Amino acid sequence: MDSTTYRCFAPCPRGLEALLLQELTTLGAADLRQTEGGVGFSGALAVLYRANLESRIASRILLEVAHVPYRNEQDIYVAACAIPWPQWFPPSRTIKVKTSAQHCPLKSLDFVTLRIKDAVCDTFTRLKGARPSVNSSRPDIRIDAFLDATHLTLYLGTTGDSLFKRGFRQSTVDAPLRENLAAGIVQLTGWNGTTPLLDPLCGGGTIPLEAAMIARHIPPGLGRRFAFELFSNFDQALWKTVQTKARENQLSASPAPIYASDRDARAVQTAKDQFARAGVAGDIALTQRDLFDLTPPQEPGIIVMNPPYGVRLGTQADLDVFYPKLGAWLKTRCVGWRVYLFTGDLRAPKLIGLAPSKRTPLFNGAIECRLYEFIIVQGGARRRLTPPAQA
Repeated sequence: MDSTTYRCFAPCPRGLEALLLQELTTLGAADLRQTEGGVGFSGALAVLYRANLESRIASRILLEVAHVPYRNEQDIYVAACAIPWPQWFPPSRTIKVKTSAQHCPLKSLDFVTLRIKDAVCDTFTRLKGARPSVNSSRPDIRIDAFLDATHLTLYLGTTGDSLFKRGFRQSTVDAPLRENLAAGIVQLTGWNGTTPLLDPLCGGGTIPLEAAMIARHIPPGLGRRFAFELFSNFDQALWKTVQTKARENQLSASPAPIYASDRDARAVQTAKDQFARAGVAGDIALTQRDLFDLTPPQEPGIIVMNPPYGVRLGTQADLDVFYPKLGAWLKTRCVGWRVYLFTGDLRAPKLIGLAPSKRTPLFNGAIECRLYEFIIVQGGARRRLTPPAQA
């Protein structure tokens, strides 16, 4: 059995780093180091497998193979040549090198990428007499390089397709929310599956789907393949054990009702298809209904919604009309509920006319957003939409 301790890095949507650190701790990771945009950690092979299978927040799991100082492109080539790449994968695998940087003094990251690719191929040719081919669209093995001002870090991608690609989304709606961001939003609400959850603007159903998987303890990666299965050190028996233990922890049904609705028929059908493929259709009451025609269930719980915010969907003029109507709906129909609104429109609280009890900064890709919490009480927590008339 492989007793090696591996150093890894798990990137995630910005704003979810603390959640990811907590998650990786429960998965057995050690030496955790939270940075902007991700968490570094160490662990045995089983931890690496579990992180890929069970993490709801991480975007990828990257395995560190080098961390060295550099001054120029030749230093980078030499460092990449020093790695015994054939120990990790055979030359029959296809590769792709991706380089990112922060405060890097070198002029061209494209040239750095080329030098790393050359180093990998030259090492294979020297040691094996054959070299891997490059596949820039769907490689077997992804090599990630990160450069800061003084150091190069090289990683092997253990994940393959990003972890937010759960494998359930076959059709899509406009501007869908990434699954790991949706899972993080649900977790930030504090919802634990014991009270009702409602998403009245569900679109393709990503938020209620992630909520159902959280409530049922369904590992998000259970229905997909991973790049580490192509590594030379892949332990098939260990991987089966990790999967079996994860399956044993699943619940047969969600312990609390989950409600989802949207006015768009195509979005509702997309959501229905996703729920069925994930095996949670019976856990989510899905309806086609306009938000303003909807009355929430009598038993209060948590409302989570991701309305348009004028960047990828909707116009500012549309939102100027929508948000005051949303505020009126919340005040009249949602008393007793805790409401979480995820938006990139930072005017939302003012337009809604409610004072948020909490503001959590999050990023949807490069878009700076907020997760606002509103506790809806009868006649309380309100804000005037216009100032009082002057005497």
